[in-house]
Amino acid sequence: MNNVLVLGAGMVAMPFVQYLLSQPDCKVKVASLSVGDAVRIIGNHQRGEAQVLDVTDTRALRTLISDAQTDLVANFVPPTYHTNVAKLCIEAGKPMVTTSYVSDSMRALDKEAREAGVLILGEIGLDPGIDHMSAMKVIHKIQGEGGKVVSFYSVCGAIPAPEASLNPFEYKFSWFPSGALGAAKRLAKYLQDGQEIDIPSDRLLEHYSLRYIEGLGYLENYPNMNCLPYVDTYGIPTTRTIYRGTLRYMGWCETLKRFIELGLLDEKERSDLGGFSYRQLLEELTGSSDSDELERNLASKFHIDKDSTVMKRLEWLGFLSDEPLPLQQGSVFDILLAQMLKKMSYGDTERDMVVLQDEFIVEYPGGRPSERITSTLIDYGVPGGDSAIARTVGIPAAIATNLILQKEIDLKGIHIPVDPAIYEPVLRELQRQGISVSEKRELLNS
Repeated sequence: MNNVLVLGAGMVAMPFVQYLLSQPDCKVKVASLSVGDAVRIIGNHQRGEAQVLDVTDTRALRTLISDAQTDLVANFVPPTYHTNVAKLCIEAGKPMVTTSYVSDSMRALDKEAREAGVLILGEIGLDPGIDHMSAMKVIHKIQGEGGKVVSFYSVCGAIPAPEASLNPFEYKFSWFPSGALGAAKRLAKYLQDGQEIDIPSDRLLEHYSLRYIEGLGYLENYPNMNCLPYVDTYGIPTTRTIYRGTLRYMGWCETLKRFIELGLLDEKERSDLGGFSYRQLLEELTGSSDSDELERNLASKFHIDKDSTVMKRLEWLGFLSDEPLPLQQGSVFDILLAQMLKKMSYGDTERDMVVLQDEFIVEYPGGRPSERITSTLIDYGVPGGDSAIARTVGIPAAIATNLILQKEIDLKGIHIPVDPAIYEPVLRELQRQGISVSEKRELLNS
């Protein structure tokens, strides 16, 4: 019997745990600060166990990881703690799986992990995760046919299914909202026709473009962090373009840009929020001395006209109302998050949607026509059940976990799923779980 220790009981843990408990030779212990969440995830399964854990308690964490019955650690705690958990796993000789990005500090453990004979597998979720695996499957096939990738364009988004997008933002939160909004404040870099494009964080949302997804229509997408390292990660030195973007429905980028300019995403802690109404807070942020001046300042200083979509979204959220703020202290960002969660969460009968699309432009030798290859994944959540984002993040990690336990993945060191030994069996099992990527090929010249 294999024993998996799951650290954390967040939004993607449920499908991860349930997949492993569906394997007849697997036991799962979920350790979380909220033991109630751990119990909920396990349900009444006889091979599941819940335990309270404070991840900052290194002694307790070491005891759990080094336990003789622990065969593998699944790390779903916040990224701040990942390197410490990885070090403890290497120390104990236990493999670790996580869906989060592999940081520089984690990558620096590669030699130590190899010497200990331990696999630390990161970025095995959706984005990152399925995006890596589906891209590498296509890239290796192209290279096997003698072709070279000259352009790679990848976009991904977790958004409401069309029938559930019925609010002024056309957006609802299927994962932690600070991450969804915080992504709009990061700098980005990408390669366009051989030229490096460097976008500072305060101009990120100005650089959105439109992407047509068959069956869905046009969506906005804006650049996602620094994608230049993926030239080496994916082994495509011939590419003249590499871009990774985040998908949203139309109007998102303009609205969030104005919100940032207003200071609504300011994370500075404040203790003077008691007694403020939403409108009074907005008056302070815009430098308005009275209610009449608020609308004038919004229009003149922040280019938010009273009839604009941005103004209607502000009004719908309640930021023009005299309702008191829900917090006495915290940040303006905390207030925005609280109000958005209140008004932009999924109902029991609603479902989310995940959209991932990669586009490759390929050149071949010997006069063979160039080709555009488009691979697309669209997955929907189950109303009242697992969300699409939880499924597409949690299940790939669970599949990889099971494959490691079965010795079907037998690598050592720090890895992400760009190796055929990882992505081929994971993608096969994902397809059996109803999560599959469709592929379309078209010639560009003759």
